[in-house]
Amino acid sequence: MILQYAIKILSAAITVYMILCFLRIMTSWLPSLDLGRPGALIVRLTDPYLRIFSRFRWLHVGQFDFSPILALAVLTILSTVVSGLDGAGAISLGLILGLLVGALWSAFGFIFSFLALCVLLRFIVALARWNSLHPLWMAIDSLLNPVLYRINRVLYRGRIVNYIQSLVTGFVILVLAKLAGDTLVGLLVRLLRGLPF
Repeated sequence: MILQYAIKILSAAITVYMILCFLRIMTSWLPSLDLGRPGALIVRLTDPYLRIFSRFRWLHVGQFDFSPILALAVLTILSTVVSGLDGAGAISLGLILGLLVGALWSAFGFIFSFLALCVLLRFIVALARWNSLHPLWMAIDSLLNPVLYRINRVLYRGRIVNYIQSLVTGFVILVLAKLAGDTLVGLLVRLLRGLPF
């Protein structure tokens, strides 16, 4: 009983910390925004954690830093593991394997969702004919283009497609992959948790 309360408290703490990290990331995009003492507290609480991931140079594309995405993905994995322990009853090898599979998929699922969101934003910008040469969109393009290229190469087998069609296809495939992964991993986790060992 005490363990379940501890797990619930830990799960709530991780969720609150994820929200604080998200707020910190958003405020870092608006340097002129001053939140006073609450903002300073958020900075003190989250910056040490976020700095761990900012050391990875491969997450820096041009002037943009994508390390917060990895930081949030790690918190998502941790949240999935802790939530999986809640109400699990006895700990078994099947439970541990199920938690590991679920945690790994939560990271990949987060990446699929993030890429789908970037594709959707890029689609809106392309349709609205906003400045596509802005550094933000160029950074997003450099992140998306390898993914879209692979999707188009498989689906269209070398045929040339326009950018809008490429974005729509990429969005649909990423969303379908996320939904299929959620379903398959959910079934696998339930199967693993039901194992008697």
